[in-house]
Amino acid sequence: MHAAGPKNPLHGITLQMIVTQLVEHYGWEMLGRMIPINCFNWQPSIKSSLVFLRRTPWAREKVEALYIDSLPDMQPQTEGDAPPASQGDAAPPDLQAAADSCPPEEAPH
Repeated sequence: MHAAGPKNPLHGITLQMIVTQLVEHYGWEMLGRMIPINCFNWQPSIKSSLVFLRRTPWAREKVEALYIDSLPDMQPQTEGDAPPASQGDAAPPDLQAAADSCPPEEAPH
């Protein structure tokens, strides 16, 4: 178990909240690839995952570790973090030109 207290990133976060946020962020398929356990790969559901994770400490530890590692990616952007409006969502011209000149099977992803 992890130490309790406000400095612990898991303090006040339930296992259900962790699994739900990971599924919303990654989806079941990616989650099953990242942590290959049956409850994520075969007929996945929050309920069945919670039952398994509560009974299987090693799997719960992996899920909690992934959650802690993923926290920066799951934080919503604030107005100060957003890119300037002048840049927009378009790729820079040099990258767009390179993508346009590549055959379809070699296009950057």
